[in-house]
Amino acid sequence: MATTRGTSRRAATRTSSTSSVGLPVSQLVGTIGGGLLTVVVDAGAGTVDDVTLAEPGSGVFGQAGDLLLGVGVDRPADAAALLEGAAGVDVGAVVLRRGAARNPQVRAAARRHGVALVELADHASWAHVVWLLRGVLDRAASGPAVRAEGPVLDELFALADACAALVGGPITIEDTQSRVLAYSSAQAVADPARVSTIVGRRVPDEVIASLRGRGVFRRLARSDEPFFVPAGRDLGARLVVPVRAGTEWLGSIWAVVDDEPPEAVRRSLAQTASVVALHLLRLRSQADLARRVAADRVRAVLSGDSPEAEGWLPPPPWRVAVLAGAHEAPADTGTGPEASGGRASSTAERELDVWESAARRRSWRQPLLAIFDGVALALVRDVPGDTTPGTWEWLLGVVTEVAGVTPTATASAGGRVSRVAQLDRSRREATEVQRLREAGRVTGTTVTVEDAWAAVTNARALSGIWTEELLGPVESLRLHDEEHGTAYLSTVAAWLDHPGDPRAAARAVHVHPNTLRYRMQRLSDVVDLDLHDPETRLALRLQLRALGH
Repeated sequence: MATTRGTSRRAATRTSSTSSVGLPVSQLVGTIGGGLLTVVVDAGAGTVDDVTLAEPGSGVFGQAGDLLLGVGVDRPADAAALLEGAAGVDVGAVVLRRGAARNPQVRAAARRHGVALVELADHASWAHVVWLLRGVLDRAASGPAVRAEGPVLDELFALADACAALVGGPITIEDTQSRVLAYSSAQAVADPARVSTIVGRRVPDEVIASLRGRGVFRRLARSDEPFFVPAGRDLGARLVVPVRAGTEWLGSIWAVVDDEPPEAVRRSLAQTASVVALHLLRLRSQADLARRVAADRVRAVLSGDSPEAEGWLPPPPWRVAVLAGAHEAPADTGTGPEASGGRASSTAERELDVWESAARRRSWRQPLLAIFDGVALALVRDVPGDTTPGTWEWLLGVVTEVAGVTPTATASAGGRVSRVAQLDRSRREATEVQRLREAGRVTGTTVTVEDAWAAVTNARALSGIWTEELLGPVESLRLHDEEHGTAYLSTVAAWLDHPGDPRAAARAVHVHPNTLRYRMQRLSDVVDLDLHDPETRLALRLQLRALGH
């Protein structure tokens, strides 16, 4: 506990770099991830800019905007008193252990005093959580221009060198996607696979395929202990050390070795892996925060909020696209609207994850992606002939690649615009194209509003038809079809779609041309139609389309 208190006291010292920047409580908790923190009482729009250790006995409840840590506050009465004191100084939120945070008396006190309440998982260390929180808040305070992940990566490289000294061979530290995060400086016995891994910052595909075939990744995802992988045809011998935080697999340490190391070395590497896990958690939290900030900016500019947008947007012109179909939604097992809304949000998040991963894999370092009105959107630059990452022509290749794995993947794009204020229009056009795609009126893996202009125009015209009762003869024909089993509506639609070509019109409704002519003669007994008048033909076609013909 002495270490925890020391860490917390250092965290409680407010610096000028963090005092002016606040994160919403839900965003801060979500960025930490890993199931460590959970908001159990949401008090609204409170923000956090620092971390403080509560000392109720000394009357220390932090300051406005603090995340107040109730270390050792376990009794419900003490927790309720802490919340009352926290409310008096307008703290951002109070963190309590799960047992206290889930007590009904404590939750009622949080709601009564209007204080956000966050629960800390039973298995979590206070010192660990403070360290993660400090990293996230420092990242937020430093702003987008400062790469706060730099120090974390430097420490990972130092850890790689320390591991290399233990095993007497080269080391790489990788994430769960086999991307290289750090490597040791010693390269004396590096084999070709290791050289390719370091140069490409990712394990080569053929090596991944070989390791997967040998069951290495399956064991890596389930194991807590280092294990030895004998040399294969395309890879030298390796000692693999899983990096985990609780039950969550975060990455791995790979050591190039000649023989299986002794038990003492394996134990030392396993201990080092726990330190690497902290760094990977912090690195992930920083990346998540950067992504959230970028998505918020994209959402703002797409909704028409454009102050200073040109300071971070690529040069115009731009185009907005709806990205869909890369993630298949799970089966609907919910029972109410809240469950349905939660699934929709979760599906959109997973959709965005797939597209972001694909974009980064093809070198778009800062994808301009966001969820807007429940769909994944991309904001890309569109200059003919430009195929650099983050452009429309480049995105066509990404969509084709994703569709090769998931055939339902598509992109529906709005028009090209040159002013920030027009991005909202491009977004609305992209949404229109996507809706037509879902209705089966537009096909193709990638479609722009310029491609689908006719379908979009008709859809816009049709959108107002059902605001009033149908006028003219179409309603009479509809009633006649329902009462007598005729097919006059589909017959007129085919006649209008194939002017002067009764054979093509007959094929459309699967009848003989003579049957089609007979129907057209008979329907004149039901309604009075002047099919020579162009305005009448246009009105008829729109009403028939609205009825699904």
